[in-house]
Amino acid sequence: MRNIGKFVLAALFVISFTFLQAPAQTGKKAVMLIAQDGFQDDEFFRPKEVLEKNGIAVTVASSSLAEAKGMNGGKFTPQVLLSGVKAGDFDAVIFIGGSGAAQYLDDPQAHNLAQDAAVQGKIVGAICIASRILVNAGVLKGKRATVYPTEGDKLKAAGVIYTAMPVEIDGKIITADGPDSAVRFGEEIVKALKD
Repeated sequence: MRNIGKFVLAALFVISFTFLQAPAQTGKKAVMLIAQDGFQDDEFFRPKEVLEKNGIAVTVASSSLAEAKGMNGGKFTPQVLLSGVKAGDFDAVIFIGGSGAAQYLDDPQAHNLAQDAAVQGKIVGAICIASRILVNAGVLKGKRATVYPTEGDKLKAAGVIYTAMPVEIDGKIITADGPDSAVRFGEEIVKALKD
């Protein structure tokens, strides 16, 4: 009988500890678009962790539901196909960089997602070269934005006000320059979602 009592107490402790550790859900939802091969690990995993710790439900999309591979060896299995993502289902649409993000530079589905999110007043985020996806979608023209430093001239040539800041915010568009800014990028998205 004593052992059962100890077991019940231990179980109650574990359950209460688990609930205390779980972040309160805000009801906010974000979708993160990653490349199937070559997403930038820190630019994906760090903001994702920041969002989830702040109670934001994150869905990960890609061009395939097969396991996606990061540039630094990270792996993640997307939950939805890009083709099935509707901006109206989310509060934030976030494009993740890395060499593989080039697959979306001229992708009409990625462009439509960015355009729909911007038109609907959603938070639109892009980090590293993914800012160029937003450029090609036409949602950054005349806006302040940043990108991985080697891509700055491409933003300027497209009529973007390139600031070279680690993180740049222009209305509901949030851009970041690369992996060193990944945590702050996530924090700014959280702040925008809470406003």
